[in-house]
Amino acid sequence: MRIHIATDHAAFEAKRAILDALEAAGHEVVDHGAHTYDADDDYPYFIIPAAEAVAADPGSLGIVLGGSGNGEVIAANKVTGVRAALIHTPATAQLAREHNDANVAAIGGRQHDLATCVDLALAFVATPFSGEPRHQRRIDLLTTYEATGSLG
Repeated sequence: MRIHIATDHAAFEAKRAILDALEAAGHEVVDHGAHTYDADDDYPYFIIPAAEAVAADPGSLGIVLGGSGNGEVIAANKVTGVRAALIHTPATAQLAREHNDANVAAIGGRQHDLATCVDLALAFVATPFSGEPRHQRRIDLLTTYEATGSLG
């Protein structure tokens, strides 16, 4: 599976650990930055291109990181076609995929140790969407709203 990944300075080390683990698991990882540590960088410059890549690449997923993950999930959700979820436990990672068919996970790199960040990313990527009609119905409502500004 192709995984698009991005971070700002706040989760620079966590991004590298996740990228390495995903590649070791056989995934193709596309790194959208940051490529060098800069304490003054701005996360939208990295997160939005990663989210755009997910939206343009059906079947791919994204992992975006920052200090808390909050700004990153907001930025990713500004991109049409992205359903980003802030994950903080393996259960929230799995539920984001199973119930919401989330295609981007946001992780707060300053909220977890490196091993936990890796575990969260791996849980997200390994979990498929359940396909249950009630979950699909809700996703369809959100997709309609995103396209039209109305629930239908």
